[in-house]
Amino acid sequence: MKASRRSVLAAAGLLLPLSAANRAPLAALPDRPVRLVLGFPAGSGPDLVGRMLADGLKEAWPAGVVVDNRPGAAGAIAAQEVARAAPDGTTLLFGEVGQLAMAPSTYARLPYDPARDFAAVAEVAAIDFAFVVPASLPVTDLAGYVAWGRARPTVFMGTFGAGTPGHFGAAMLANAAGLQHEAVHFRATGDAMTAILGGDVQGMFGSLALVAPHVQAGRLRALAVSGPERAAMLPGVPTLAEGGFARIGFHSWFGLVAPAATPASTVASLEAGVLSAMAAAPLRARMAEAGFRPAGRGRDAFATLMREETRRWAEVVRATGFRAIE
Repeated sequence: MKASRRSVLAAAGLLLPLSAANRAPLAALPDRPVRLVLGFPAGSGPDLVGRMLADGLKEAWPAGVVVDNRPGAAGAIAAQEVARAAPDGTTLLFGEVGQLAMAPSTYARLPYDPARDFAAVAEVAAIDFAFVVPASLPVTDLAGYVAWGRARPTVFMGTFGAGTPGHFGAAMLANAAGLQHEAVHFRATGDAMTAILGGDVQGMFGSLALVAPHVQAGRLRALAVSGPERAAMLPGVPTLAEGGFARIGFHSWFGLVAPAATPASTVASLEAGVLSAMAAAPLRARMAEAGFRPAGRGRDAFATLMREETRRWAEVVRATGFRAIE
């Protein structure tokens, strides 16, 4: 990177420090395209940010980057494929919190072990959720929704799959608010969005990247956001804490992992490429405009995050009484 470029990025607060591992001699990347396996369908939140990263990596990884969508089982199919892939740096999982931290508590027979089968490469981004309802629902705020829901025998809440952040977000909200709810799990993102837009379900936590355009167009009403602060995309929507539910804040995060046996020098080279791409102001701005919080933290910090979040979500899953998926 040229000195002038570094100066601009540093002044803008977008230049990320490289770890000692990044400054050490790195193994050469394979001369074949790197495949980013993604466990969710095209158009989903993980797909959006994963493809942004892939575009940003083209300079760092000149052999090419290919995004390979392998949806199913809340991302478990894709994770299992990467766990069993050759550890040569050409096959990586663009994973998210559900696959890498929640799955050990939500699956009785998980076909992979995040702690055992993967080597952390880098954290890429995070995103908050918005609790949305159909625009036709006669409520305008979270307090009104709780009152409306308590007057009904059952409130149907949509999710993007059992064992996902939105699923447990809905369960936490319903439990805290004293609502009798039934989770309606959809395998496809499009099906879940069709259901909430059509009023077939009466509430759903969706990532900001997916639901904000519908809120802005008046097709959905957002009652709360799940992060610690209001979201720039929906500045008029209060946080869950502002609505009286301070204990159930949550978000999703995304990052790259490699098969566990990948040589440390190769992982360091992959890490350096991701951090270089994530230091670029245009990529960070593009992610932010789509509702994501760009991160760009290295393998050590990402490995720590995975461990801490695995413990946290295990407690959440137990508290909701969720029965592990067989």
